[in-house]
Formats: sequence, C-alpha cells, structure tokens
Amino acid sequence: MANGPRDHESEYFHKAEREKLARLKERQEREKAEEEARRRKELHHHKCGKCGHDMDTRSFKGVEIEVCPACGAVLLDPGELEQLAGEDRSGALDFLGDLFGFRK
Repeated sequence: MANGPRDHESEYFHKAEREKLARLKERQEREKAEEEARRRKELHHHKCGKCGHDMDTRSFKGVEIEVCPACGAVLLDPGELEQLAGEDRSGALDFLGDLFGFRK
C-alpha cells in the first residue's frame, strides 16, 4: 500500500515499466507473425497445392490463371472464377462461399 511520495513514485515507475514491456512483447509477437507469414509465402508461393510443383501462369479467356504442369491442377485468384464462368444464378457459389467461409 502506498504511504508516501516514494511509494507513489515506485508505483508509477513499476506501472510504466509493465506497460513498456507489454508494448515490447506486442511488437515482438507482431514481428514474429509477419516473419512467419513471409516464410510461409516464400515456401508456398506459386506452388501447386496438390503436388508441390511450381505453377505456370497462363492466359485463359483473357484471365491469367496458374496451372500445374505436373498434375494439371488450376489455381484461381479471388474473382477469377466469376470472370471466367460469369455470375452464378443458381446459388451454387453462395453455397460454396458459405461452406468454405468466403463471400463475394
């Protein structure tokens, strides 16, 4: 319990130190997460999700898509399916969006 000016001063500096450490920890965690994301992207960027080979970029109906030369898998960026197939009027894309957690 604080009884005098020295106790208030100690309490103030202790609180300031805790806040400083919390900010430092937050910054280190953010930097670690950014580094992990960069590392993951470096490992997986432009790689096939099925077999791991490098993807080739090809133009298909005016849209640049990624195709795996090894297994034939196709990777579409967000919005490319709609560009290629047109708007879905059956609700199937909405169903898939709900199922996989993404929306237009």
